[in-house]
Order: sequence, then C-alpha cells, then structure tokens
Amino acid sequence: MIKPTLAAFAKHLGVKQFSGSGKKGSPVGSFSLGVIRIEVLAGLTVALALVPEAVAFAFVAGVHPLVGLYAAFIVGLITAIIGGRPGMISGATGALAVVIVALVSTHGVEYLFATVVLMGIMQIFAGIFHLGKFIRLVPHPVMLGFVNGLAVVIFLAQLHQFQVPAVAGEHGGEMVYLSGMPLIIMLALVVLTMVIIWGMPKITKAIPAPLAGIGIVAAIVIIFGIDVPRVGDLASIKGGLPIFHIPQVPLNLETLQIIFPYALILAAIGLIESLLTLNLVGEITGKRGGASKECIAQGVANGVTGFFGGMGGCAMIGQSMINVKSGGRTRLSGISAALFLLLFILVASSLIEQIPLAALVGVMFMVVIGTFAWQSLSLFPKIPLTDSAVIVLVTIVTVFYNLAIAVIVGVIVSALAYAWSNARRIQARVLVNKKGEKIYEIQGPLFFGSVESFSELFDPKNDPQTVIIDFMDSRVADQSALQAIEALASKYQGQGKNLQLRHLTPDCHSLLKKAGQLMVDSDDDPDYQVAVDYSIKTGSLGGGH
Repeated sequence: MIKPTLAAFAKHLGVKQFSGSGKKGSPVGSFSLGVIRIEVLAGLTVALALVPEAVAFAFVAGVHPLVGLYAAFIVGLITAIIGGRPGMISGATGALAVVIVALVSTHGVEYLFATVVLMGIMQIFAGIFHLGKFIRLVPHPVMLGFVNGLAVVIFLAQLHQFQVPAVAGEHGGEMVYLSGMPLIIMLALVVLTMVIIWGMPKITKAIPAPLAGIGIVAAIVIIFGIDVPRVGDLASIKGGLPIFHIPQVPLNLETLQIIFPYALILAAIGLIESLLTLNLVGEITGKRGGASKECIAQGVANGVTGFFGGMGGCAMIGQSMINVKSGGRTRLSGISAALFLLLFILVASSLIEQIPLAALVGVMFMVVIGTFAWQSLSLFPKIPLTDSAVIVLVTIVTVFYNLAIAVIVGVIVSALAYAWSNARRIQARVLVNKKGEKIYEIQGPLFFGSVESFSELFDPKNDPQTVIIDFMDSRVADQSALQAIEALASKYQGQGKNLQLRHLTPDCHSLLKKAGQLMVDSDDDPDYQVAVDYSIKTGSLGGGH
C-alpha cells in the first residue's frame, strides 16, 4: 500500500518512479539520493537569490520587507506543488511591484491584500476557462524581445545593490552609488563570483555553481572582515510565521471599484509573465503544456497570499533560470526553495544577513548572460525587417514600461504585419476556356486586409457574358471577404453578366445571400469554416464564432 503512494508522490514531483531501499548510492527509482541532493541544493541557491529580490521589490511597492518575503514563500510553495511546470520558481516580482505602489500609496496596504485575493480569483477563472492557451498566439520574435527585455530589467535591478546610504548631512540622506575603493572591491567580488560560477562545472557538478559562488565569496568576506554591502544592509529579514488575516477593508461596491482595475492589471501581468516563463522553461527541459494548470496554481497561490499578508507574485524568470541551470528539474527544488526561505525568516536571518550583496549580484549577472537571447543579434540581417522591429520594440517596451504592455504591443504589431503581408498575396490567374468563358483562379487568402486588392482583380464592364471565379487556391476568412464577394456579384448582375462561383465551402452557401445562388457544387469543394455566422432571422452577416 505504501509503494503506490510513494510512486504517485514521485510522479507528481516530476520523476518517473519512487521505489527502492534509499541507501546511499542506491537509486530510488529515477529519484536517486544524488538527484534529491541536487534538487535541494538548487532550491537553497534559489532561496538565497530570492531574499534580496523580495526585499527590493517590497521597497518598490512601498510595503514592509516581510510582505515581499511572505509572498515569495507562499506563492513559491503553492506553485511548486501544483503548478504547470516542475522547475519553475515563483515569488514577488518587480513587474507587479510597480503597479502595486500606486495602490498602496493611495489606499494603504489592506487594500493591497484585498486586491491580491481578487487577482487570484481572476487567475483561477482564467485557468478554468483555459484562457492560458492563447499564449500560443505570442510569436517567436515577441518571445525573443521578452527574454531580452527581461534580461535588461534584471541587469538594471542589480545596479541598486551598488548604492549605500549617504553620509548624514550629505545628499539629503539619499542613497548614493559606491565610488573609489569600495566600488572596486564590490566589482572584484562580483567578478570573482561570476568566475566561480563559470569554472565550477568544469571541476565538479556535485554542488550547483551559483551556490558555490555565493558560499565561497561569502566565506572570504566574513573571514577577512571585508567591508562591503550585505543583505542585512537592505533590511532585517527576521520574522515569524505568516498569520491568517482577513483584509480590513469595507465589503462594498466602492471597495470593489477601487481594487478591481488593479486586480485585473496584476492578474494579466502575472499570467503573461508566468506563461511566457512556462514556455521558456519548457524549451530548456523539453516539456510542453500545463498553461491552464499554471493559471489555476498562480490564482490559488495569490488568493492564499492575500489572506496571509503577502504582496502577491508570479513566475520569476531569473530565479527559474538559476534553478534550472543548477540542476532543478522537479517540484522538489521549488518546494525546497520556499521552505529554505521560510527557514531564513524564522531562524537563520542573522546568518543570511551576512551574505555580501556582491555574491548575489554576480549570480544575477550570470543569469542575465544566460537569459539574453544573444543569437537574436545575429538573426537581424537574416529575418524579415518586421520581425527584427518586433524584437527591438518588445525589448524597449519591457524595459521602460512593463511586460504585459510589451507582449500586447508585440502581438498586435506582429498581427498587423502578418495581415499586411497576406493582403498583398492575393492575385488571380486569368484563363479563357473554349466556350469563351473567362476564369479567374484566385490565389491567396481573402480577408479584411485583401478585399480591396481582390475587387481590383475584376473588370465587370469589359468581361465576357460568362465569368467563373474559382476559389480552390484561396480561402474566404471573414465577414469582409463575404461582403466583397456579395458586392462583386452585384456588379456583374448590374452588367447583366452570368457569374459562377466555384470551390467555396458549404457554409458559404448559407452565409452568402445573393452570391450563394451563383455557386456551383463540386465533389472537391473545400470544407474549412468561415469565421462568421449568419443570422437566419435578419438575413445579415454577423460576427465570428
């Protein structure tokens, strides 16, 4: 009775089997002790990198650091257990923080918690109705712009770690950048961390390279007492367990009007970033699917977070890359990261606060190098100009605005470019048969973008008495196409000409009013569906289905 339970548990964690003795060196199915060690160490590495990120994003959002840390723990744990992709890491993110700050500054942190709960509910419904499948509409150039923009954002976020409080009485108490010898020491430690991460896999893979980089640099700083910024300089991470807390806001329509717009924006940003990260991790790990499951997991995680004093979160591409590059491939690494983070908050805060920020910056810089799609730079001369423009546009919008707007803009521009390209593809091969009938063999899609070019192909006034339009190599795509066919039929009818339409789908018979009577049935008629419906009651062409 135990083995089936263990097998099911192991399968959920992302491995094929869970059986065996468990002795040192012996496999536990596909889940050997070596795999467990790698997964747990990967989780520890991620947890160490999560601390300064969560604290920094909490400051951006204008809330207490523990609000960010609790979100990182709760969202990370729940999504690791029930999320759509083993190996993904979720937590408090900057993309959400920049939206949250306006709400917190205007209405207070309690309204934030209520907003996060509503955000979670929206994401759950998005998963139930399978809205995550629409992420497949994101073109590859948009994905390249997304990873490039996020790499730049991660890089810029690390520059804040080079700031220290100004000396009392100088610069009005603001933060100033390091200079002189402190800056040189900081940069030297960052470079040392990056060199260790680069070189460690060449020596041994027993310890994740990022963890080795953090550990070695931290030991050097602590042993030699080097005076550099440390995690504790950001804020104290010491705290207790998250406590269940119902948001203290009035339960009325006015509250809903306040939090609804923020919840909608946060839900959209969170899902877009999570689903794009899902695809990116899937490309690395060779796994597909899970979009709807990830939507529900993000929704449950944020709903719970709102009731436990967290600021909400979503998938984190930087930490996900750290996890995957450190060997994390199953749910165990994400669960370990969340539990280590809680351990830091409860009992190990004093130790974690001694870690130099330079080590964590070095890790994130390596993430930037690994995340940026360098091959996209060499693609520019080889791909269409519109694709190159989309990559650059999405990158810029991601950096200066936010991810959701960047992806939406990229998809719209790509769709318009595609529509324009197809609009120019429609043409006709003109033949005259032995009977003197003129045949137009239409080639290319007929849709809203090509209807004008389609109409210009014909000459109703000078054409012979019988005209045949053959749609075998075309496709009628939408209402605009149907209306163009109707208008063309009316022109030939007005000239007293005989018009025949061939190789249109059966549904065109019902959708076309006048021109439908001119259609000639054939055994090789296509059977695709036109993206419109027809109102029998009104006899008019309607919207898509």
